[in-house]
Amino acid sequence: MIENTILKANRESRKGLVFALTFPSLHLVEMAAHVGFDAINLDGEHGYFNEQAIDDICRVANGYGMSVTARVPDNSAYQINLYLDRGIQGVTGPHINSGAEAQALADACLFPPQGKRSWGGGRGTEFNDQRKLDDAYGGKLGFAEWSNKNMIVVAQIESKQAWDNLDDILAVEGLTGVTGGPHDFAASMGLPGQPDHPDRVAATLDIDKRARAAGKTAGGDMSTGTGAAEMMLGYAREFVDQHKGDAYGS
Repeated sequence: MIENTILKANRESRKGLVFALTFPSLHLVEMAAHVGFDAINLDGEHGYFNEQAIDDICRVANGYGMSVTARVPDNSAYQINLYLDRGIQGVTGPHINSGAEAQALADACLFPPQGKRSWGGGRGTEFNDQRKLDDAYGGKLGFAEWSNKNMIVVAQIESKQAWDNLDDILAVEGLTGVTGGPHDFAASMGLPGQPDHPDRVAATLDIDKRARAAGKTAGGDMSTGTGAAEMMLGYAREFVDQHKGDAYGS
């Protein structure tokens, strides 16, 4: 395992640069490293990744010195563990609506005594290689402590219910921070299709302010990034608009 490169960037007083994927592509992972990204993020809720693809992405990304984080498909401990056993070093839990759900998220991501993460035998626990664990970390407990320090746990606040329960969510000690979900949040406020509505924007600003006051991160505090979709719908679209009228042979 490698040091969490987003947290490393933060200790250098800068945001981590993250390349986002919604589909498996080892070529894009390698190219992200080539141009200087710090980390890879996988959208497991709306993208499509099986466990083998996640394992391969973590292997290649780690080999190039980049950590991998992910939004998981759901917040069950079983699902989160499948991601963590592959080598994921940051989890965003979607649709966290209560303090109890935030606590369960943190418990699934952190080893005891800070949490309840199950010990596995994959690359996320150095393949349970006792010699490696002893030599590099001073044993399994040492690895657990190291892993917890290198784990990012983020609750996605995307409903009015979560906003109402924000104090309980922010009270969870193992939670690194919160992030938003403007479309679902707006819908929960009776404003479907209006993620930029002033009431939704004001609610998110309130969440961010209270999170930081509680010692948690909010929104894009830790990292900034882009992804293949943004590049295609941004630069690539501009290229097409600029050149689609070019005369043949000119």
